[in-house]
Amino acid sequence: MDSFAFIIHPIDPKRDVSRKFPVLGKVLTERQIDFFSTFFPPVYLSEIEGIKSEATGKEVKGWFIACPYTPKRMMQLPVGTVYRKIIQTGRMAEKLGADILGLGAFTSVVGDAGLTIAKALDVPVTTGDSFTVAMAVQAIREAACAMDIDIRSATVAVVGATGAIGRVCAELLADEAARLILVARDEKKLEVLRDQLKVHVRPLHRPQGQVSELSISTKLDVLKEAQLILTVTSALHDVVHAEDLQSGSVICDVARPRDVSAMVAAVRDDILVIDGGMVDVPGPVNFHFNFGFPEGKAYACMAETIALALEGRFEDYTIGKDITLERVREITAMAERHGFRMSGFRSFEREVTAEQIEAVRRNAKLGKRRA
Repeated sequence: MDSFAFIIHPIDPKRDVSRKFPVLGKVLTERQIDFFSTFFPPVYLSEIEGIKSEATGKEVKGWFIACPYTPKRMMQLPVGTVYRKIIQTGRMAEKLGADILGLGAFTSVVGDAGLTIAKALDVPVTTGDSFTVAMAVQAIREAACAMDIDIRSATVAVVGATGAIGRVCAELLADEAARLILVARDEKKLEVLRDQLKVHVRPLHRPQGQVSELSISTKLDVLKEAQLILTVTSALHDVVHAEDLQSGSVICDVARPRDVSAMVAAVRDDILVIDGGMVDVPGPVNFHFNFGFPEGKAYACMAETIALALEGRFEDYTIGKDITLERVREITAMAERHGFRMSGFRSFEREVTAEQIEAVRRNAKLGKRRA
């Protein structure tokens, strides 16, 4: 049977360590977990079974394995040290017999986004970022519909626009939005991206061949101008706060750790905050490990790894920081054929219901009337 492995790591240190080691998660402080993660070996978490393609009936099995570093530790340590730990975790995947390896969360963005890891391992590698792009853009589209926002006349912002995922999301959204704001820290990189988008944008979805208005910003206060926001930075802490957002807006947070402060959901009942697209996995899948999603559902990056296993595409797939639209479209078609589907919305580890969306719409209308 063909197989895959997927690397995860603790993002919220105490919560995530507790999922495998309840006592350690309870006893150790976050600072201690960060420190001891330097010396901890890779951890076998679970075997994944029950995945079955809708198109071919093929079944695959997989494994969750953990790189012990937290995001904070990955940023503090020399990149070579982090590479060695991820490669060590990849060797575990090879010993298990995995035919392809997926890099999750920060293991997919550290350094050169998987290139060095792939060169050091015999098993082929993917970051899953191509399908992450596809599901993030689909999530913002569907959330816009749910909130009665017409993307063709809306201002859309992409935070982290010069990153590997953000750049391709911006390229897709520039084809649809009336105005697109590119937000990142490096103004020169933003200018280059804006000029590239001006050349490549195809106004397929708007009348009279109108082209998106493109603007750039290194400041987050510009988000007040946007009805739709997609954020995907590699920050270690939240960067988007309640005062940055306009009433009735939608924000899709693809980043892990999160870009959006939990206070946004706590104090702004007139804004819809969603996580990046959650995906239904085909077949009676059992992950045998609680990574925070409902039964049978996965992150898009996990889904890409599984779809490649179902397809028998055992090759380095999405690695490096140059993700192409062609690859995004290819993995989307592949995943859909095998039965992967976007599965509703989640926000801060909880399902977003139709009633909650209606309440946000109602609160936004009330707030605008008061204003």
